[in-house]
Formats: sequence, structure tokens, C-alpha cells
Amino acid sequence: MALCFFYSRGLSFGFESQDQGLSRSVIKCVYEWLAGMTKRFRGFITVLVLFWWVSFSASAQEWQVSPDQDLQMVLNRASSGDEVILSAGRYLGSFVIAQSMSLKGDAGAVIDAQGEGHALYITASEVTIDGIRIVNWGDDLTEQNAGIYADKKPENVIIQNTYLEGDGFGIWLQGGKDCQVINNQVVGNTALRSADRGNGIQLSNMKNSLVRGNEISKTRDGLYVIASKDNVLENNTMHDLRYGIHYMYSYSNKILNNYAYSTRAGYAMMNSRYLEIRGNVSENTEDYGFLLNYIIYSEIDSNIIKNVWTKPENKVPGRDGKALFVYNSGYNTISNNYVEHAEIGIHLTAGSEKVKVFGNSFIDNPIQVKYVSNRFQEWSQEGKGNYWSNYHGWDMDGDGHGDVPFEPNDGVDKLFWKYPEAKMLMDSPAVLLLRWVQGQFPVLKAPGVKDSFPLMKPNRPVAEKTLLGGL
Repeated sequence: MALCFFYSRGLSFGFESQDQGLSRSVIKCVYEWLAGMTKRFRGFITVLVLFWWVSFSASAQEWQVSPDQDLQMVLNRASSGDEVILSAGRYLGSFVIAQSMSLKGDAGAVIDAQGEGHALYITASEVTIDGIRIVNWGDDLTEQNAGIYADKKPENVIIQNTYLEGDGFGIWLQGGKDCQVINNQVVGNTALRSADRGNGIQLSNMKNSLVRGNEISKTRDGLYVIASKDNVLENNTMHDLRYGIHYMYSYSNKILNNYAYSTRAGYAMMNSRYLEIRGNVSENTEDYGFLLNYIIYSEIDSNIIKNVWTKPENKVPGRDGKALFVYNSGYNTISNNYVEHAEIGIHLTAGSEKVKVFGNSFIDNPIQVKYVSNRFQEWSQEGKGNYWSNYHGWDMDGDGHGDVPFEPNDGVDKLFWKYPEAKMLMDSPAVLLLRWVQGQFPVLKAPGVKDSFPLMKPNRPVAEKTLLGGL
């Protein structure tokens, strides 16, 4: 810096003014000095990082464990960053992971909790569980017994390629963030009542986590999400359950390209908002394809719902299979969904208003729409309505939309909803006369749904998962 000063003073006696020359010279010297320091500092940091990485790599240890060894002692002795590998065989008991580490299993490695507590209890972050078979943990749902349990605000926990079979919860993560549950299989116990089983994978108060590629069956619910936000559930398969995916009090989640079949409800979304429900499949359900209960500001788009039918032995008045059941839910967009062969295509009730419904296809549903409200609703957007398999209008101008609006329900329909036992009279001359009178005198028409631009061709979304019976 001193040299810079004298250098600048010498320049000041040249043709430039003294102040101008001094300023430019000092700025130039300071810039060159800082550039040199930056290079030296970057080099120092690089050396420091390489030294740390080499030291860390050298200190990380691999532990190979056999069934005749004390697994818990090895887990206690392992240091942060170590890898513990289980050889083939059965490891009896419940185990605690209290350090950041990887626990992996060779083919044939099994952890058997012998019917007590959690099989694996994770109390640390930065833990990976990979490729282990876990069975026979506890069945106490009050204690939240699980195959893999983490409730100490886990971060960056990865659970992948595991097989879990037991009575309680499969995987339970609580209070953490940035976790991944990938390519696991969870199987429950059908010897227990559905209500006495745990859920397959449960996220409680979790953020920014990914649940992808899992298969869950025979538990209570497949994926259960409560009080969680900004999570992604995608490409999971759920079957032989109560609910495939069950949401409670959760915001800004994405439910993408999942497949649920042989359930009471494929997707049960309750008390949540800002959900993106897209590209999912629900097939062969008994009560609901999608149940939306107090869901707001959400998008239900490009899903496939097929075969929603209540079993004959469970039939009671008012219990019908509903492809889309929208209860007390408003400000949502229901678009481009494919609904086929459900007792009721879509049922809106209890204040479910200000809902945008367009681009959907309703095919071969005995009751296409059940709408219980005191207001009329228009089900088209910007000249695009829905496809109705029982629409008998025409398209004279060939624009792909019917020239005559479609009204899928009327006052006679509401009479049958109120008195289901009267359905045997649906095609009687008296009922046909009532429908004709209602059409001739609009003042008698009850509030309902009107589609001013019905589509002439169905819209079939491309499903990631293949339906059992094809499409």
C-alpha cells in the first residue's frame, strides 16, 4: 500500500491533475492488492476443505455385523458418518440409532422386534436406512409403535429399499424436514381389524419431504399426512386399505401420479388447502374415489376415477359410491378428470360453491351429478365444459361443443335423493310426466348445475400407473 501511495504521487506530476491522478492510481493499486488476497484466500479455503474431507473420509468406519454380535453395542460405538452393514440373518430386538450414520442390510438381513415397541428408533439426523427387512414390531397404537420411528425433529433422514411387515405403523416421521422415503414396501396384518392397524407411512408436522415409489397394503391408511407442508407424494401404490392417501390439516402439498385400488376411499383429503392433486388413479373403491372435506384453494386435475360402487352387503339408503365427493369445500378447481362407472359421478353439498368444474369426462355413471345447494352453478370455463355420456345434444358448427346446454340434475332427481326408496319409480310414466312439466315451466326448476358448453368427446388423461382393467 505504501508503494501504491508513492507511485500515485509520482504520477501526479504528469499531465493529469494531482487529485485525479492520485485517485486513479490508489484505486488501481487497491484493486490489484485485493485481487491477490482473494486468490490467496481461495487457495487457503480449498486446502482447508480438502484437509477436512480427507480427515473425515479417513475417520469414517465400516462396521460389518453378524447376527451373533450385539447390534446395539455396534450402533452405540459407531461414530458420525460410519456405515453399519448387516450380514444375512435375524437380528432380534428393538434398536436405537443415535448417531448420523448409514445402516444397510445384505440380502437376507432381518430385524425382528419380537412384537415389542419400535423395531428401529431414530433419534439423530443425517441417517440412512437401506435394504433391510423389518418385521414383527409392537401393536400399541397409543405408543405409536412403528417399524421405523423418528420423532426428534429428524432432518435429512433417508429410508429406502426396505420391506416392513407388522401390526403397528410402518414408518413414522415427526417434526422434521428434508427427509426421503423411497421405494419401500409396507404390509400390515389383516388378522387385525382395520381400525386396530397402524398407517403404512405417516408424516406428522413434516416439511419439504419426499415420499416416492412406495407400495403399501393391508395397513389402516396407506399414506397419512397431518399438519405438514411443502411435501411431495408421488408414484406410490396403495391397495387393500381404508384410505389410500389421507390428508389432515396440511398445506401446499403435492399428490402426483399415485395409484390406489381396492380401498374404501382412494384419496381422503380433509381440512387442508393449497393442494395439487394431479395425475392420480383411484380404482375399485367402495365409497369414494376422492373425498374432499373442507378443502380450499386446491387443484384436482387430470386424475382417473373408475369403478366406485358400494358392495351389496353394505348397502343402506344414502350410501352410494361417489367418484368425487365435495363436502364444504370451495374455491377449488376440478378439471380434466376422467370419471367412469361410479354410482354417483360427482356429489357437491354443504356449501361447496365457487368451484370451477370443466374439462372433465363423466361416463356411464347412473347419477352423473348430485348437487345439493340453493344456488345455480355454471360448470364451464371460457367456453369449455365437460363431457357427459348421457348428453343427447348436437354440434352443428363442429366446434367440439354441444349447441344445447346440459343440465345433469333437476327437481325430480332431488326428490329421489331425499327419498331413495322411491328410485323404483324412476322410469314410471308419472315421473316422466313430472320431468316434462318441469321442462315446460322453468319457474318450477330447482337450483342446480348447468354446463353451457358440453364437450362432444371424452378427455382421457394419461395415467402413470396402468389400471387393472385398462382404460
